[in-house]
Amino acid sequence: MIDLVPASEEEAAVLVRAYADQGRPLAICGGDTRSGFGNVVKADDRLRSTGLTGIVAYNPGEMVMTARAGTPLAEVEAALAENGQMLAFEPMDHRALMGTAGEPTIGGVFAANVSGPRRFVAGAARDSLLGIRFVNGRGEIVKAGGRVMKNVTGLDLVKLLAGSHGTLGFLTEVTFRVPPRPKTEETVVISGLNDAEAAHAMAAAMALPVEVSGAAHLPLTVTWKFLSGRLPEGEATVLRIEGLPGSVESRAAKLLSAMAPFGQAVRLDPAASRQLWREIRDVAPYADATARPVWRVSVAPAIGHQLVAALRLEAGVDAFYDWQGGLVWMRMEADPEADLVRRFVKALGGGHATLMRAPAAARAAISAFHPEEAAVALLSRRVKEKFDPAGIFNPGKMAGY
Repeated sequence: MIDLVPASEEEAAVLVRAYADQGRPLAICGGDTRSGFGNVVKADDRLRSTGLTGIVAYNPGEMVMTARAGTPLAEVEAALAENGQMLAFEPMDHRALMGTAGEPTIGGVFAANVSGPRRFVAGAARDSLLGIRFVNGRGEIVKAGGRVMKNVTGLDLVKLLAGSHGTLGFLTEVTFRVPPRPKTEETVVISGLNDAEAAHAMAAAMALPVEVSGAAHLPLTVTWKFLSGRLPEGEATVLRIEGLPGSVESRAAKLLSAMAPFGQAVRLDPAASRQLWREIRDVAPYADATARPVWRVSVAPAIGHQLVAALRLEAGVDAFYDWQGGLVWMRMEADPEADLVRRFVKALGGGHATLMRAPAAARAAISAFHPEEAAVALLSRRVKEKFDPAGIFNPGKMAGY
């Protein structure tokens, strides 16, 4: 495979035009840390954004940053940390789970719409994205959006490119919101709840006026893999509070008191809390250096534990829950069981089941992304044809195109 690494947006446009004229496919990527994410791409050459680096504009007072797509995520987060700001959507680092190397890029984060534990209250990556620049499948440079939310020019186009996994365009620049970073945080841990009881406890916590920013349930099979085994004994239902020190102290105390009827509860200090939520974000229990199938399933929060219980009657499943139970991380003990997983998701009210990791043979045979309804699939194909008429960008990556 030939790696093409343009040093400028104009050079990228020239390369894309040349490949489009010849009908030659291109794999689109940044740091290549999510190379196993999605269906297998049918391309011999790879167009990478890693030559397009650097923060273009950043005024902390405006709470907006513009960076070239190939800028390492670590560089962006370091600049934000220096100014007490952050990426609100808490992007996951896929390397340990996927067994990849390299450096995640800010363009890759938005191209894959990567979002972590704060997603259910702060929105996904696409909700922070204000503007983009990209090269379409004709080799044309396109600009959409701007640096402020009230500038709605091209806003829908911005949202469309986020989560398109490089199938619609080659991102060259992104502009995004960067809110203040909380001064401190604590986590309340409730021990000993089963999956159904935890769902009730998390729902009760979210109904309180204490601004919970993280809600997850870690069954007994995974608790020992968090914090080097330092969580309290038994299952752990974990609830995060963030903000100013005095506010966090007061709200955490109220939450602790409110959760007492559900079971024994303790508080984690800020350092332990930060480590715990990084490990939840990066799916630490299943970063096991194997290819055992891992599913990322998004359903209604009250449904997650029901899905796992139903699946366990017919397959070997390990699981834990984020987003108040609405995001279920599942590791299958043998086969991916795609038909079974997606049949139960549909039967329980619908959702999305994405196959994140699997052996090569399974990846080749199973659609990684949840199948689209016929009308949505038709619309997706038409959008793809408008943006990439020659079909050269990441062919096969999503929905068979």
